[in-house]
Amino acid sequence: MSSGAGADRPGLRYQADETPPLRLSAGLGLQLAVLTVVIPVLLPTAVMRIAGAPEDYLSWAAFAAVAVSGAGTLLQAVRYGRIGAGQVLVMGSAGAFVGVSVAAIAEGGPALLATLVVCSALFQLLVAARLALFRRLLTPAVSGTVIMLVPVTVVPIVFGMLEDMPAGSPAHAGPAAALATVVAIVGTSLTGPPALRLWSPILGVAAGTAVAAGFGMYDLERVAAAPWVGLPEWRAPGLDLEFGPAFWALLPAFLLAALIGSIRTMSSCIAMQRVSWRNRRPVDFRSVQGSVTVEGMGNLFAGLAGTVPNTTYSLAAPLAEITGIASRAVGIATGAIFLLVVWLPKVLAVVLAIPGPVVGAYLIVLMAMLFVIGMSVALQDGMDYRKVMIVGFSFWLGVGFQNGLIYPDLVSDLAGGILGSGLTAGGLAAILMTWLVEVTAPRPRRIETVCALSALPEVREFLRKCAARNGWGEAMLNRLDAVSEETLLILLREAGDGRVGKRSRQLRLSLTREQRGAKLEFVVAIGGDDNIEERLALLGDVNDEGRLERDVSIRLLRHLASSVRHQQYHDVDIVTVRVRQPMADSR
Repeated sequence: MSSGAGADRPGLRYQADETPPLRLSAGLGLQLAVLTVVIPVLLPTAVMRIAGAPEDYLSWAAFAAVAVSGAGTLLQAVRYGRIGAGQVLVMGSAGAFVGVSVAAIAEGGPALLATLVVCSALFQLLVAARLALFRRLLTPAVSGTVIMLVPVTVVPIVFGMLEDMPAGSPAHAGPAAALATVVAIVGTSLTGPPALRLWSPILGVAAGTAVAAGFGMYDLERVAAAPWVGLPEWRAPGLDLEFGPAFWALLPAFLLAALIGSIRTMSSCIAMQRVSWRNRRPVDFRSVQGSVTVEGMGNLFAGLAGTVPNTTYSLAAPLAEITGIASRAVGIATGAIFLLVVWLPKVLAVVLAIPGPVVGAYLIVLMAMLFVIGMSVALQDGMDYRKVMIVGFSFWLGVGFQNGLIYPDLVSDLAGGILGSGLTAGGLAAILMTWLVEVTAPRPRRIETVCALSALPEVREFLRKCAARNGWGEAMLNRLDAVSEETLLILLREAGDGRVGKRSRQLRLSLTREQRGAKLEFVVAIGGDDNIEERLALLGDVNDEGRLERDVSIRLLRHLASSVRHQQYHDVDIVTVRVRQPMADSR
């Protein structure tokens, strides 16, 4: 597929639905896998050691975490029905669960951890299935704030890695390796030819590792000692079904961590969608639902295996920005490499032996780009004073909690210390502030009727009563009436005959008065595949007469409405149309 003249991202060589050569997909998948597979190995190991789990259980927990992460990464890329995002989303162990997982193992062993993780997974599957109910809370401002807080959460660890050197290494060895990594990545990305730009991240890691090896910082003994092939003994702990006091005490913290993980996954999916297409598209919330479904499924299997839950990492979006490759084939390759590493301890040892300064420098570049992507997501619908307050306050609150600057003693004892994560604290603050805006906003007036042309008289009468109640004149009423008719026609045309099985689809129409007009929200059962927002953006680019005829309603809607937003979920379509009051009608 070639990019059009109006492409927003002409530098994107392969978008999500295009397939690059196998060698390129495998190479980029290797780049992602090399520096992310480390986390689902080290994080479960650290949790088990801190909690005092048996030593032979550590290998099983790491094995299960990598296997679940690899399978989840594959499912995210493939997107089968309601499962998966159809994007490059790398799964791995979730840092938000570290504190509560340690507490669970300490209180009841791996079996209690397994039970709590399974419960949190079922909660995530419920959130995915009913994601439309949370649409007013999961706004671009909230998603953008969460994405910006990911680097804030990771940066202390990343900068600590810059000084992670073997004993006896020269003081300048770490800085030299880190500098070589950054210079190779940034220099190749900024000045290198397009073909070389694709490999800039892996070239940076290779350059940094070569410099580190020159100072004796690469652990060759670890690589030599690891076996080529091997699997740990099966150690799934089973479930603790006694549901004692420890279960009920820890369950709220696990559900909270699951909610934050789901929001992070949604935000990562939205960020990846933003860089995966040449021409800007509205957010595909069916893809977002699929991404959370995979996370829930992954955590279900992680719980049954008795290891730490997983979540979506955000590294794929900045990597796509650097390389210009957003094909889901890269996600398939990444997941396959994860699953291959499970069987090959020698390969995993090669990755784990990469010196800390090299990994840290690589992540610094990606985190910097991820922060900017988060800003662009937060700004995508514009900014008003409410959004400025939500984004600004939540972000800096997250920074304060992350760095232990806000009542650290109190926070450490609250819900297993979960608010010690800036991502959790800032994400919750953004959600609560958004909820506050919603509950204090003017209450909408609603009507529920059948989604069919026969409902137009009832809709017109509803609009007439709303206009009279708000003191609007004939001009505003006519505009509302025209907008409602054209929107309904578009929804019916895309959905065919407007019936699901033998039952007619229902329409819920709500109207909310705003400062300069009104907001209409059309909520209907599952509709067609075309997105009204996308078709509005493509007007003028379509030349076939049949399509032009079908787009008459779209053109009229663009003329009458000040903005249109179409959110498509698996079970419902939601079209939000803002209508500005005509000057001649204003009082």
